[in-house]
Amino acid sequence: MKRYVIERDIPGVGSLSGEQLKGAAATSNEALAKLAGKAQWEKSFVVDDKTFCIYIAENEDAVREHAALSGFPANKITEVRTIIDPMTAS
Repeated sequence: MKRYVIERDIPGVGSLSGEQLKGAAATSNEALAKLAGKAQWEKSFVVDDKTFCIYIAENEDAVREHAALSGFPANKITEVRTIIDPMTAS
């Protein structure tokens, strides 16, 4: 499994209510359930007109399949090569 950052252009997403975001998460979870373990959603960062989602998936095709099933765009999919954090400096 690989980790991906998915950039989704969704105008106004940063203004959605908690209830609307709850619905979006439910829609994403329903799509993931149909993928039989090919993809897993870690988290999403919501900004004004985009989300940046972190997924673990078999491949980029699984990410695209989730996008098609959920109805959420996957405008840019980038494979994560490595992860660093403050402890990397130690």
